[in-house]
Amino acid sequence: MTDDEQDAPHEESHGGALGARLNWLRAAVLGANDGVVSTAGLVVGVAGATEDRSTLLTAGLAGLLAGSMSMAAGEYVSVSTQRDSEKAALAQEKRELREYPEAELVELTGLLEDRGLSPEVAREAAEQLTSRDALRAHARVELGIDPDDLTNPWHAAWASFLAFTAGALLPLLAIVLPPSAWRLPVTVVSVLGALALTGWSSARTGSAAVRPAVWRNMAGGALAMAVTYGAGSLLGAAGV
Repeated sequence: MTDDEQDAPHEESHGGALGARLNWLRAAVLGANDGVVSTAGLVVGVAGATEDRSTLLTAGLAGLLAGSMSMAAGEYVSVSTQRDSEKAALAQEKRELREYPEAELVELTGLLEDRGLSPEVAREAAEQLTSRDALRAHARVELGIDPDDLTNPWHAAWASFLAFTAGALLPLLAIVLPPSAWRLPVTVVSVLGALALTGWSSARTGSAAVRPAVWRNMAGGALAMAVTYGAGSLLGAAGV
């Protein structure tokens, strides 16, 4: 190891900060990917059946609005359930601390021992943490919850709504703005580029391998467009 490497600051995300970042990342990437892929699949499928610009625009806008509202509602319900579970766990822990304080102190000591502390140090640390804020200590050590930073369903809902809308706008504009002959290739290239970008962003932010994330995103989007375009073409040829 060089001197520069030894002197360089060690930056690493821990605990709640990493968890919060990954939760936001999950909602944003899921929303953007779903917006890009579902809307692209919809407009490309319709483009396989008709070249009418107003029909493509109507289908794309309907898909955008329905998808963004669905994503927001789904995230709100999901995160609300998680928040309710966290609040219920905190309420139960508060009740146990009030009714069985000594047993809870022993439990906290054991949890600290499981993390590598000696029995003596674990007991002393448990007593100090309990004297400062027993509920906070048990919430973080036993439940893995920060009482001051519970999950927010409205934040997740808005993040998903905005991410889906932003993702859906790209294929929608790509299919209606270019001349008829260029609509499909422009849309395909734009969608694959956007999926490559979201795959790269999610991998970099989550400290994961970039190449697999990019290829997964692009392959899924390409498959969705191929399937819907084929179905639209068959329906259009059949006069449906």
